[in-house]
Amino acid sequence: MRDAVKELLSLGPLPSEEESIRNPSPLLERYQQLLRSVEKPLTDEESKELAGLFGVDDCFGLCWTLLHLIETAPNWPDLTELGNAENEWVRRLRDRAARWRDAGYPARAFYKEAGLSDPRTKEPENL
Repeated sequence: MRDAVKELLSLGPLPSEEESIRNPSPLLERYQQLLRSVEKPLTDEESKELAGLFGVDDCFGLCWTLLHLIETAPNWPDLTELGNAENEWVRRLRDRAARWRDAGYPARAFYKEAGLSDPRTKEPENL
């Protein structure tokens, strides 16, 4: 697991917008820096661990950044091990994964661009 991901996990769930407004902290900026610094794609393990960082609201858009980062993992639609099923963002991930599978689970362009395997077949893409 990469250092930036480990540090994100050590910070815990994203703070709420209300809490961040009441008690401004440089922590919010640190989350943003770390989320932006993680190179895509995530590993499957990293994506499952990071799914535990969703807070109670969208944290000024950082939850969207986190969600899109999680979706870069090669097997991200495998959400069987996601906890906190009551969290709005975990439900959103599950819904997006279901729609992704229903659409035929096409490989994303960045897999091919990065020379990674197509997660549908586990076979290398012909570049």
